[in-house]
Amino acid sequence: MSKLQDSPISATLSDHLRNFPQHLWPQRGLTRLTHWATRRRTPWFKNLLIRQFARHFRVNLTEALETDPRAYPDFNAFFTRALQSSARPIAYGDRIVCCPVDGAISQIGMAHEDTLLQAKGRSFSLAELLGDAERARPFQNGAFVTLYLSPRDYHRIHIPLAGQLREMTHIPGKLFSVSPLTTRMIPNLFARNERVVTLFDTAAGLMALVLVGAINVASIETVWAGAITPPLGTTIRHWSYPLQGDGAVQLDQGAEMGRFNMGSTVILLFSPQKVRWEFEMQPGAIVRMGEPLAKLTG
Repeated sequence: MSKLQDSPISATLSDHLRNFPQHLWPQRGLTRLTHWATRRRTPWFKNLLIRQFARHFRVNLTEALETDPRAYPDFNAFFTRALQSSARPIAYGDRIVCCPVDGAISQIGMAHEDTLLQAKGRSFSLAELLGDAERARPFQNGAFVTLYLSPRDYHRIHIPLAGQLREMTHIPGKLFSVSPLTTRMIPNLFARNERVVTLFDTAAGLMALVLVGAINVASIETVWAGAITPPLGTTIRHWSYPLQGDGAVQLDQGAEMGRFNMGSTVILLFSPQKVRWEFEMQPGAIVRMGEPLAKLTG
């Protein structure tokens, strides 16, 4: 498993040159433009976007519920496409933690007190990530995994364990890319970018699913609240949910809980001594939604 590392970052001049333009981009303006463009329903325009995107990123449409790219009303519908039920079988089980997304493992392991590993030589604070020291306290020294979704991946997010939603917080922030290069180059990336923090009560105790925004991620939404962004906003918003009655949100294992309208990163957190990551789950590993990611230890 990954451990926090204090060695200096090895970055080439090329890395710095490739990363520097991000500091000059009008992040919010570009993201608003993406939101507009990906929802245009003019047939020639949306079909061109879909065709060029699918070709460039080699999108596998054979596993999509709708395999005809021209059938999607706009690019965003294509990007957040549903898959056939057989494409991502769920490893159901009371003691199994399923992978919530398609993607690649950026980092995985255990927090060191309040600190999580971002990349070699870079770390960030749980309290800053979650927006509150008390909210972060249950996860100190706990298990974490950071999952990066590339543009070609399936972009719906599913819950790893059956859970009862306790609270949700939207934390506005920057909109840097979350590509592997940017993760190596920009300090405190995940604690600086816009994010939606969700907390669930599960068989493994308290579980956090953090949906990190990025440049061109024009909207983050959940199944219970719809679009959280836009608006991008400038102030933190918080919602608490009842355990029963009107407004209570209970999700079965493997159920969809949200989606990225354009791709980004998910960070999954557990309290100490609650889960054990599967041995083969290492940084760089490609993962698919529904496959076993960890097992409960208690």
